Amino acid sequence: MSLSISIAQINPIVGSFKHNTQLILDAIQQAKADKADAVLFPELVLTGYPPEDLLFRPAFLLKVEAALDDIAVAAIDITVILGAPLRQRYQDKNKLFNMACVLRDGKIIHKYAKQYLPNYRVFDEKRYFSKGTENAIIEIAGHKIGLLICEDIWKKSPAENARVTGAEALFVLNASPFRAGKSAERLKLLAQRSSENQLPIVYANLQGAQDELVFDGESLVFDAAGQLIFQAPTFESGVFNVNLPFKKSTKAIQPRIQNKEECIYNALVLGVRDYVNKNGFPGVMLGLSGGIDSALTLAIAVDALGAKNVEAIMMPFHYTAEISKIDAAQQAKTQGVNYREIAIESIFNSFMDALSKEFDGLQRDVTEENIQARSRGVLLMAMSNKLGKMLLATGNKSEMAMGYATLYGDMAGGYAPLKDVFKTTVYDLARYRNSLADGEIIPDRVITRPPSAELAPDQKDEDSLPPYDILDAVLRMFIEEFQSVDDIVAQGYERETVARVANLVLLNEYKRRQSAPGVRITKRAFGKDRRYPITSHYRWHL
Repeated sequence: MSLSISIAQINPIVGSFKHNTQLILDAIQQAKADKADAVLFPELVLTGYPPEDLLFRPAFLLKVEAALDDIAVAAIDITVILGAPLRQRYQDKNKLFNMACVLRDGKIIHKYAKQYLPNYRVFDEKRYFSKGTENAIIEIAGHKIGLLICEDIWKKSPAENARVTGAEALFVLNASPFRAGKSAERLKLLAQRSSENQLPIVYANLQGAQDELVFDGESLVFDAAGQLIFQAPTFESGVFNVNLPFKKSTKAIQPRIQNKEECIYNALVLGVRDYVNKNGFPGVMLGLSGGIDSALTLAIAVDALGAKNVEAIMMPFHYTAEISKIDAAQQAKTQGVNYREIAIESIFNSFMDALSKEFDGLQRDVTEENIQARSRGVLLMAMSNKLGKMLLATGNKSEMAMGYATLYGDMAGGYAPLKDVFKTTVYDLARYRNSLADGEIIPDRVITRPPSAELAPDQKDEDSLPPYDILDAVLRMFIEEFQSVDDIVAQGYERETVARVANLVLLNEYKRRQSAPGVRITKRAFGKDRRYPITSHYRWHL
């Protein structure tokens, strides 16, 4: 005997009650058309995730209650389970809970409060919510279903307690953000939870992007033996109907695992698309230098928004190599974007003339390089203001970590797609994107020639940075794994290089605080994941 379940893997907008309510109502109608017994939505789908400090506003919470009343009217001849923040009386106080709301017969018939509130990495739920303490067992078409919310399934006790209380299956509402490798972890965890409790699991996950977070969807269903029987598409919205068996299924499937570059690239595309569209920008623009970072950023932008909504500007100086101009023009033509060149020589000279008295007798140094970058930044921001198109910053995580970027210059922009992408991964993604095309989207010479900021004669990145394969390995250990200088040196890296890298990472926190948001793809991104003091002497004790 089975239960017909529709999984609503949808893409809400934080704070848009009208939009989100309509998405929910549309999904309910589709579930009814599919003759589903119930429709399961993700965590906090009514508000979008994460609503952050909007949850402190009483008027916001009143809108949640009003929207739930509107949705309940549609919960006729079907059970609707959706996530929303709700206030509730608890021990003589009104408290806010992260709830799963069960709607049926035009009203809310049950509510379940999330028991485990994550408070690490990008999660900050203890700031807003009180902890739930009770299990929830609901009945659907004669079957007892236990409800859990996201973090609850990562702990053993909520699933065990639901089983002991009489659950025949578990429904899990999730807002589980993407990072590289997360899919395999989910699959392993859910197989374990279902088999150890001998309960089928329906796992509904959010889809879409919110600021730096991307939600990849990939909702899942496991049978009571821990076999995968359904896997929704990644990075796509949809309402998917599944017949849930209550015993071991004979229709198990093999998990679909995307390769690393494919899933990261899709996450970057979705992150850019949703950030631009949800914030109402008519398109984007970027500086196209002829280098690898801006080349990859352009490809992502075109795939996210379409060529007609992307503009690229080459801003050459006398240090700009001719092949850089040729390669930038070739890529822009290949991808069909509006492209132009604006030389910065006269702008740079105007700055230098104005500063000539102040700089008299002083040697040229990085100041002049920064003036070049800031000349470009001024041009790009002026065009962004005038045309209304958002500027994309093109820097990568390796540069952001080391401070190898200019404030108010190449760091200018409203969104930074590659902010959490190490330089070595930039090259992998460029090759991956080219593998999808009949010809080169990114000119091969851009990928193969040594990277350079082209701010000084014959300049190469390795003049001032370690080789990227070494740099990125050290950065991963220091930033993502919290390894000490001694730990990293013990793995065969030169102490002088490691100490310099660690020092620069800590020194340049002030720059990152002023940088644009960007898509999170690793377990420790510069943003919500990482909160370091700007003023700190710790770097002197490495």
